[in-house]
Amino acid sequence: MRSTSTATALAVLFGSVALSVTAAGSASAASAVLTQPVGLIADGALRRVFVADQDNGRILATDYSGTLVDLNDGFGRPSDLALSDDGLTLYAVLPTTHEIVALDAATLEVRTRYDLGTGVDPREAGFAGGRLWFSYRTTDENGSFHGNLGVIDPVATDAAAAVTLGQFPQDVAPYDDAAVLDADPSSPGLLALHDSTAAAAINLLDVSGTAPQVVARTESDRWTLDVDLMPGASQVLWNGYRKLNYTDGAFTEVAGLSESGWSSDVSPAGLIAQAYDRHVNVYKAGSATPVRRFDAGTVGMGEVTWAPDSSRVFALAGNSDNTYTLKAFTGPALSVPTLTVTAPATAPRAKKLTVKGKLTANVPFAAGTQLAVTRTDLESPNGKALAAVTVKSDGTYSFTDTPPAGGKVTYKVAYAGDAEHTAAKASDSVDVSRASTSLSLNNNGKLYSYGKDVKFTAHLGTTYKNRSVSIYADPFGGDKGKKLIKTGKVNSDGNLSVWVDMTRDTAVTAVFSGDARYKPKTVKSTAYAKVKISTAVSKHYKTAKIGSTSYYWFHKNTDPLLTTTMTYYPGRQQRFDLQVYYQGTWYSSDSEYFPLGTNGKSAISLGAPGESGIRARMRSVYVNGSSGDTVNSTTYGSWKYLYFSN
Repeated sequence: MRSTSTATALAVLFGSVALSVTAAGSASAASAVLTQPVGLIADGALRRVFVADQDNGRILATDYSGTLVDLNDGFGRPSDLALSDDGLTLYAVLPTTHEIVALDAATLEVRTRYDLGTGVDPREAGFAGGRLWFSYRTTDENGSFHGNLGVIDPVATDAAAAVTLGQFPQDVAPYDDAAVLDADPSSPGLLALHDSTAAAAINLLDVSGTAPQVVARTESDRWTLDVDLMPGASQVLWNGYRKLNYTDGAFTEVAGLSESGWSSDVSPAGLIAQAYDRHVNVYKAGSATPVRRFDAGTVGMGEVTWAPDSSRVFALAGNSDNTYTLKAFTGPALSVPTLTVTAPATAPRAKKLTVKGKLTANVPFAAGTQLAVTRTDLESPNGKALAAVTVKSDGTYSFTDTPPAGGKVTYKVAYAGDAEHTAAKASDSVDVSRASTSLSLNNNGKLYSYGKDVKFTAHLGTTYKNRSVSIYADPFGGDKGKKLIKTGKVNSDGNLSVWVDMTRDTAVTAVFSGDARYKPKTVKSTAYAKVKISTAVSKHYKTAKIGSTSYYWFHKNTDPLLTTTMTYYPGRQQRFDLQVYYQGTWYSSDSEYFPLGTNGKSAISLGAPGESGIRARMRSVYVNGSSGDTVNSTTYGSWKYLYFSN
């Protein structure tokens, strides 16, 4: 708990990565990027978390939320960090300079440098028995490594005299490299260690006396990435999930944890945090099944460490961009309940209905556990508290209710949480029936001249509380859009009226939004509008009647000019109709379409017939669809009569 026994092993396992130090679940106010993070450790006295940057020679401190609060650099390639029992001194293991340095944990300033001597490469450290113990290796003349154990007495006034090497007991088999080790204030005076590069025996030492003594050791070789002391038990956790009891100088494997692990840490309360794959499992003391699981990383997990008060666990979560994020998980030992709510899909209003559900967790609930119930509906949009419901011994519960309002009724059920469980909530909704009302809107299908102001009246039938109606107008064409004309309460006769300027075909909609007892209703009335058409005739020399009809008179060699003005719309064309009178009958020629200018005008030169006595007539027409759009209704202009004389 106070030292990290997996610093180098995990660095080898994951390779060189970068770490972003941030608060769990949110963006941090400040962050830092590291490569090969090692030595993750939490300080209860200062409520800080420390981690070292092996490649960049930095040591960083964050608060308990993961926000960066301090940084110091220039430490070469640190391989581990350890804390004194009082949490005021931070020790950094520096193999490249063959030393261990003591820093003020509050400021990260160096207090003391302990020179271990040329050729002594320290690896890991742990504080036990009031002293700092560290593993190291040396190299002989043949280039072979040899592991051993050293100790630093922090109260010694002379730094050189404070260091003692060669502390392995004689009955410990030689190590081929520096050891993986673990120390914990909850197991005072004990030190667990294992050779870092070979399958070798695990040794447990008593370091409370003058010289270390072997308490227990394995009889067979075991590959080890991680070893942790178990507070309050004669036991170690091996490789994050296997347990070894020790008695009478020997280790015996017993039932371990149900999930595999890469690394782990054990809190003073005996809680186990186990990192594996992309998540962190938390086990209560004596339990083989996780009480909680945190999904943390996207590609893997680094080290984990506990806050000394067991209030949270800190983890290095791997990201897909080769970074690590320091995450803090609160309430780690709380079981996360599963709460379900099942309500009927539909129900009649003002009739009793039954809601059922179940509350379960991997930690049992106390007898008489109650759930808060809230009903949300149109009458109580902010929710109305109902009577609390008691959970039965099998976790099920049920309650009845008579919904006073129709529409969507939601029942929200909540468990407040307790000392062993997190809070939980769930909900389900019921479609409660409502009565239908009548709603009508006049003028459907009527045709109006261009620009006429038309009164539309909506009539609302019986309702409960809501007497408001909204009326919208949606002129044809994609450039206008639906627009609210008026929202208001109907009068004593149930009517609400608006005026619409009919310049286009228009869909008018009346909407009643419903209330607690009556369903919403919408009605639509589509009214139609003509275009405005006029035609000016020019180049005639007089007007005179033939019979009762007024004609424009042209000389037989004059080209009549017929200029039509029509309501403009992009892409619109007029249809030009022409007929000739012969022996008492009007005969049509083929109609032609001519585009309108942006001013709405279209001028047609008819052409001179070259002979007299000819009677003709023309008109301009807007044809819905054929004239290039469907914005207005088909409109016929008046006939213009033409006579050609000598």
